[in-house]
Amino acid sequence: MLTSVAGEGFSYRAGEEIDLPGAEAAKWADGVRAELVRSEPLETPEQPSAVETAKRRPARRKAAPRGTS
Repeated sequence: MLTSVAGEGFSYRAGEEIDLPGAEAAKWADGVRAELVRSEPLETPEQPSAVETAKRRPARRKAAPRGTS
């Protein structure tokens, strides 16, 4: 909590960490009354695989025709 807040059936002091359900915690975490503190890291999706590309071999140069004498 960033500020002290009290209401019917609850009382939170500034500096206190409280546990609320996700949606309610998000409402309180407006940067004035409270901020989110996570005890567990967020789940992140797997990294997308790298784009596979195929390279062409450079074209072979044709040998210059040899002059016949």
